[in-house]
Amino acid sequence: MMFMLRVYCLPIVWLNLAVAVFSADKYSREDFPPGFIFGSGTSAYQVEGAASEDGRSPSIWDTFSHQGKMGGATGDISVDEYHKYKEDVKLMAEIGLDAYRFSISWPRLIPNGRGPANPKAVRYYNNLINELISHGIQPHVTLYHYDHPQALEDEYGGWISRKIIKDFTAFADVCFREFGDRVMYWTTLNEPNILPLFSYDVGQLPPNRCSPPFGFNCTQGNSTSEPYLVAHHLLLAHASAVRLYRKKYQDKQQGFIGINLFVFATYPLTNSTEDVLATQRANDFFVGLIANPVVYGVYPDIVKKNAGSRLPAFTNQESRQVKGSFDFLGVNHYMSIQVKDDSASLKSEYRDYLADMAVEMMADIDNTKFEYPIQPAGMQAALEYMKQAYGNPPIYIHENGQRTRRTSSLDDTSRVKYMHGYIGSVLDAIRNGSNTRGYFTWSLIDVLELLGGYEACFGLYYVDINDPQLKRHAKLSAHWYSQFLKGRPVGSTSDALIELA
Repeated sequence: MMFMLRVYCLPIVWLNLAVAVFSADKYSREDFPPGFIFGSGTSAYQVEGAASEDGRSPSIWDTFSHQGKMGGATGDISVDEYHKYKEDVKLMAEIGLDAYRFSISWPRLIPNGRGPANPKAVRYYNNLINELISHGIQPHVTLYHYDHPQALEDEYGGWISRKIIKDFTAFADVCFREFGDRVMYWTTLNEPNILPLFSYDVGQLPPNRCSPPFGFNCTQGNSTSEPYLVAHHLLLAHASAVRLYRKKYQDKQQGFIGINLFVFATYPLTNSTEDVLATQRANDFFVGLIANPVVYGVYPDIVKKNAGSRLPAFTNQESRQVKGSFDFLGVNHYMSIQVKDDSASLKSEYRDYLADMAVEMMADIDNTKFEYPIQPAGMQAALEYMKQAYGNPPIYIHENGQRTRRTSSLDDTSRVKYMHGYIGSVLDAIRNGSNTRGYFTWSLIDVLELLGGYEACFGLYYVDINDPQLKRHAKLSAHWYSQFLKGRPVGSTSDALIELA
């Protein structure tokens, strides 16, 4: 799970939503459309461990974490799903999940970034996929979750080079060929609207690129141009992989392919024209940078205007290839923000991506509690925005969950209240016409959080990382989700809380 921009923690003054709010307080699984998918998810570096086993090479995350930039936390072992996948699949079956979303580690499957596939990695992912299917659980696979091989970063700079388009497409080809006979849902990229900002503008995440006066103590990079260059290459790589899948695999394998976006619910701080326009500008920069090209084949006008020549242009052929390059859109949503105009930032001659956006963003987060505010109406607002701005595409909510401080207590009442509210808001959105087809919690178990190490957690299961056996312990939220998935109606949050066995 990832977020955020320059977020200021202030109380939120709620504005009226331009959507119908049903406030589903009492509901059951039967209220959702037939075929609606419920699942949970993780990602490779955050959950697998076995970082140097069976031929895996370092990813940019290995390099970053071993430089001490995650407070000493690394994914070397994490929660060791590489060796404990059967145990975890059994937990998924006991909960009653329809699907499990996970990612494939590029440096595990193709250690040098290009070349032959690692047979031990092929065997591992085949075993995981077969184990899921044997328990009636659909595999939903993300190809890239922030973790390309360090070898490609060293060779040509990773996503700042067009060379990665060919290598990513070859990696995708191996995945489609080896696993596509059983994987029906593919996501090319996780949050490509986050990566340019956090990795190449502010440099808070690997490969830790930025330039003064922007960013977090980087030694290389260019915050004014690289975020746009990287976004452009991500889009071209995505379109290339989709084109390959549709040409070579989709008719035979009968699967679906899409791309994932991080989506806030955004509200203007005031009713002023400036803040209202700033809110749309934030959406255009933050969501539209990726969504507009894949839906319409072009970047948003305001992005082109404010970024100018720093934003690469699509050729006519590239525009045609990017446009419509999805069967569904994945959405990661955690919270709502308020937006305040900051047009003064446009007066600076030397600007980064955030200055081009020209907004301030505010979230109602109490960091002393370590928990996200429970604002379920924001889920419906985010889905309504996707419906209205992008023609109501099929949507899978790939990530949604409550952050808490890691603790051995299994009473995560806040997470139960969060899930109850947000799943109910998904139902409200569907009743209002949203083409949402699935919901995945983040995360199945407590994993290495990319912005919180082992201090923050989102899991339905607690894992004591100091326990040599890394035993999983069901939290209250796991029991609540299981009973909901097995047909138990859930009412108000007080009624929904069930006692731990």
